[in-house]
Amino acid sequence: MANLARFDPFSFTRMSPFESVMRDCMPTMLEPMLRTTDAPMIAMDIQEVDNAYLVAAELPGVQKEDIDISISGNQVTITAEAKEEKVSGGAKEWCKERRYGKYSRTLQLPIEVEEKGADAQYANGVLRLTLPKKTSGMAKKLEVH
Repeated sequence: MANLARFDPFSFTRMSPFESVMRDCMPTMLEPMLRTTDAPMIAMDIQEVDNAYLVAAELPGVQKEDIDISISGNQVTITAEAKEEKVSGGAKEWCKERRYGKYSRTLQLPIEVEEKGADAQYANGVLRLTLPKKTSGMAKKLEVH
């Protein structure tokens, strides 16, 4: 028996040679017009070891000079800017999916950070922070005699 399907005049499957182009690229071409003003969130992994916090933050397309990190007590703020690359020569943009602009994220840690011992490394689009815990803010365990 033949498979029957209801006719959908708005389906892109009728244009099968162009289906993948319409499905994959049309939404991305319209996205800049539909995008909200909210800045994209910086994706992070945060780990805690005995005496420090280890943070790995994704900052794709950002130059090292465009990253700013500020520490205030137990609050760490990462601000970065991904600058848009210029279109070469007479080239036309066919598909534009990458995001540009300022990114910012603040994280609040349970214990204050020792600013002097903090370290930041940036390679391959990933910012790695080592944030030592302030010893005066750590809980002290008392031994019962």
